[in-house]
This record gives sequence, C-alpha cells and structure tokens, in this order.
Amino acid sequence: MFFCFSSLRHFGEDVKTLRNTRATVMNLYLRNMTWLNQYLSSYKGFSREVWVIALITLINRAGTMVIPFLSLYLTNDQGFSLDEVGWVMTFFGIGSVAGSWLGGKLTDILGAYKVMAASLLGSAVLFVVLQYLDGIHAIRFGIFFLMAVADMFRPAMFVALRAYSKPENRTRSVTLIRLAINLGFSAGPAVGGLIIAGVGYGGLFWVDGLTCLIAGAILLKMLSPRKSNVIDETKAELPLSPYSDKLYLVFLLAMALFGVVFLQFFSTVPVFYNQVAGLSEYEIGILMAINGLFIFVFEMPLIKYLEKPGKSKMWLIIMGTLLVAISYFLLNVSTLYSVLIISILFLTLGEMVAFPFSNAFAMDRAKRGKQGAYMALYSIAFSVSHIFAHNAGFHAIDNYGYETAWYGTVALAIICMSLLMFVISMERKQDSNSLLSEEK
Repeated sequence: MFFCFSSLRHFGEDVKTLRNTRATVMNLYLRNMTWLNQYLSSYKGFSREVWVIALITLINRAGTMVIPFLSLYLTNDQGFSLDEVGWVMTFFGIGSVAGSWLGGKLTDILGAYKVMAASLLGSAVLFVVLQYLDGIHAIRFGIFFLMAVADMFRPAMFVALRAYSKPENRTRSVTLIRLAINLGFSAGPAVGGLIIAGVGYGGLFWVDGLTCLIAGAILLKMLSPRKSNVIDETKAELPLSPYSDKLYLVFLLAMALFGVVFLQFFSTVPVFYNQVAGLSEYEIGILMAINGLFIFVFEMPLIKYLEKPGKSKMWLIIMGTLLVAISYFLLNVSTLYSVLIISILFLTLGEMVAFPFSNAFAMDRAKRGKQGAYMALYSIAFSVSHIFAHNAGFHAIDNYGYETAWYGTVALAIICMSLLMFVISMERKQDSNSLLSEEK
C-alpha cells in the first residue's frame, strides 16, 4: 500500500517536472521566435524599387572581378613595373572622381534612371574592350574612361534610393545596399580566382561585362519610370548648389578624412598583421572575415534600432568615428590575436554606424538643392580618400614606423570628429536663424 502511494507521489512529481520543463522549453522557443521576428522585421518596410536596386547592386558587385585582380593582371599578364601599375591606379582614382562628378551632373539633367542605365550598359562594353588595349598609355586612359562611366552609377543610385525610400527607413535602405555590395565583393574575387585558374585573365573581363549587362537589363525591365512608384518627390523650389552649402562642404571634408582613416584597414593594416603581429595569410583572412560576417548578420538590426526619430545622425557618425579611432589605438596596445579581434570588432561597429548615417545625412541634405550634385560630392569625398589614403599610410609607416602611423591615424579621426562637432554647431546656428526669420 505504501509502495503504491509512494509511486503515485513520484509519478505526480514527474508530471509536475515535465510540465515545468515543457513550460521552460516553450518560453525559450517563444523568446527565440520573438528575437527572430524582430530580426526579420529589420528587413521589412522597403519598397519594391529599393529591393530591385539592391539586386542590381548585388549582381553588379558580384561581377566586379577585374578590379581586385587589376594589379596582378598588369604585372603578371602585361608585364608592367610596379611604378607603372601605380600610375594606372592613379588614373583609376581620377576616373572615379570624374565619374562621380559627371554622374551627379547628368542625374540633375536627365534623371537617375537614364544615368544608371547608361552607366551599367556602357561599363559592359568598356570592360570587354579593356582587355584588348595594349601599352601603358592606352590602358591608363582605358581605366580612366571605364571608371568614369562605371562611377556615374553611384550618385544616380543614391538619388533613386532617396526617391524610393520612406523617410523613416532611408538609413536602412542605405544599409541594404551596403549589404548587397559586401555580399557581391565577397563572392566576386572568389569566383574571379577560379576563372583565372580556368581560362586566364581574359575571362574576368567578359564576366564583368556580362554581369553589368544583366544588371542593366534588370534595371530597364523592372525600374522603368512608368512602372516605378516614387515615394519621396521632394524638390527645392530654388535648388541650391552644394558648393554654396558651407555646412555640407565641412561635412564632406570630415568624411574624406574618415575615408583616409578607414581605408588603412584594406592596405596598411594587413601588412601590419603580417610583419609585426606575425600572422599568416590564413589568420589575416579570418580577421577580415570577422568584419564581413559581423556586418552581414548585425548591421541591419543595429541600424533599425538606431534609426529612430529624434536621434542625431551627426552624433551617431561621431560615435562611429570614435569606435574606429579606438580600433587603431588598440593596434599599439598589443599584437595578441585576441586584442586584434577586439580591434576588428571596434572598427566594424564604427563602420556599421558611420557609413549608413553619413550617407543618410547627405541624402537628407540633398533635398535642399540639386540632388545629383549633392550625392556626387559625397561620392567624390571617398574617391579622393582612395587616391591619398594608401600612399599616405605606407609613406608614414616607411618614414616613421607603425606606432607613429597608428597614432597619426587616431589623430586624423579626432580631427574628423572635431569637424563633425563644428557641423553640429553650424546646424544649430542655421536652425536658430531660420526660427528668427519665421518670427519676423
């Protein structure tokens, strides 16, 4: 009898434990589902046109195989010296600046759709032609014209993105494009290496041209003005030139400095990893992969969290710049692999905050005047950074050593933050002047 009651009691306890376990599992499941829904919700709310632009960007960047292998093509296949390759890369940068300026100019005259189409289809032809150019002078000018046509796309794309985005998710729209670019650049070089191994460098030019052609065809088919729904048609009655917008010019100077700081990650930092930290190519690749993976997984929900009414874009850009500065400072603290990982995470977080919100600030500012010209100058700021960042970084290391170079990079970031704080004070002054003029 006692045994029966004891068994029943234990059975009841087991049932109770089972219920508690089921409740715990259910709570964990619901929490995970809530987190997953919140994560997926960061990708909702975009118009069809924004997704189309992201798809076009992904295809176009996935096909960008010539650019990562350009220096190898010029040295190994064409037999150019490093000095000659340096000049070709200079023409590459100058062409990018010219293309950004021209793209903005034409966007204000012809509209974003026509400029994007002309850029993609023109690039398709020029990528194929470039492989048949012979001699240093022909290739210099070929690269110049290719980049001039290819980079017309950027300011036009930003203007289109602004038109097809809701004001409340404009920064996330920029982030979606950034994700497409990162995914494309991740896939492109990997496939490019296989193409070189299989059919040689010539295959890269054909694939690059083909992907530009495919992206252009999708643009013509799915983004025609007759089929697209423009959400934001805000245009200034008396459009201002960005060259007369002093606040915007100071902002661009700050962004050019930020570009010089950030771009060391792609040139001098890998060399530091190898020469000073003693890392192998594989270990360096892992560090670089952390950057890309972190951006892919966390950038969109982070921007959704930060993109709220009342939050200052300028202060967020300053915060992002500060995180990047800390990243470079840590390189002088220790070369332990764990410290280098922490440094990468600081840089990645800074990049994830600074780039989308600086882009969104430029897009918001562009509604004051000629939108194509405004976005062209934003693109040019980073093109100028590309021209000077790499040479300046290696020159500083060669003459003063890594430690001084990293402290100099941090100093540039501090100057950048100071300029952005000056922009905030200029904004406040403009707002107070506007209020005074309205009261009068």
